[in-house]
Amino acid sequence: MWGGAAGASKGGGFLAEMRGVAYPIGMAVREKITLATLRARKRAKTPITMLTAYDYPTARVEEAVGIDSILVGDSAAQVVLGFDSTLRATMDFMIAICSAVRRGAAGAFLVGDMPYLSYHVNTEEAIRNAGRFMSEAGCDCVKLEGDGRVADTVRALTAATIPVMAHLGLRPQAVHQFGGYRAQGRDAKSAQQIIDDSKRLEDAGACAILLEAVPPEPARIIAESTELPVIGCGAGPYVDGQVLVLHDAIGLSEGPLPRFVKAFGDMRGQLHTAISAYAAAVVKREYPGGEHCYQMEPGESGKLRPVATSL
Repeated sequence: MWGGAAGASKGGGFLAEMRGVAYPIGMAVREKITLATLRARKRAKTPITMLTAYDYPTARVEEAVGIDSILVGDSAAQVVLGFDSTLRATMDFMIAICSAVRRGAAGAFLVGDMPYLSYHVNTEEAIRNAGRFMSEAGCDCVKLEGDGRVADTVRALTAATIPVMAHLGLRPQAVHQFGGYRAQGRDAKSAQQIIDDSKRLEDAGACAILLEAVPPEPARIIAESTELPVIGCGAGPYVDGQVLVLHDAIGLSEGPLPRFVKAFGDMRGQLHTAISAYAAAVVKREYPGGEHCYQMEPGESGKLRPVATSL
């Protein structure tokens, strides 16, 4: 249970119970998930759980459940702001929502998604922008999209003590270059390129890899050939963990979903039901009832005078 801004989850949540992890009774927050934790999960072959979050209340729920890692994705431009791509996310917007998620989930491994063109112009700008995620938003890591050509940027960020998760496969920021949201690595040549790029980015200092919309075969080769945690987003069952966009996972998104998405709830339907019930109660004057009203002190209401009118 948690309540209000001062509330806090205790004991590490549902996932901690499944894993048999002991947490001191009465801890304000669970034990902090770090990069070392994620690597230990990989060595133990314990799947890593990851979801997106874009606001404080959602982060509170994910923290209470015990989600290992939270990605504050530039997908917020689509699922929160209603744009047709991730390209409209800005640095200031991403820093603001990352900060909110950090306040709500102190224990999760927090990954900030570097938005379009925030790390492409030059190395100095990439370090400055990535540093904002770490110093202003309290992230544990930044994520950037790119193939082997961003190795120098990964190397520079790593040298600046900024952990980097490399995003390979389908890269939404390159949607126009790809000609749409298309799965990647479906033939041997392109799959081998993703495998080779993952090694190049690991050698450049990446601390983790995210693979989106690639077949299980190259994803498995990558996961088994590295000590880095490899997170899949539509990359099959052989990677070290899974991530989904929260709104897709809970049934809040509209329209057709990618093949790899499974909706684990119907929050859109539940919201529709609740909002419809509220509107109907207001129209029928069933809400608010007496139990929802504040009462004046005894005898005070009789001292009120009606407002004079000009009629």
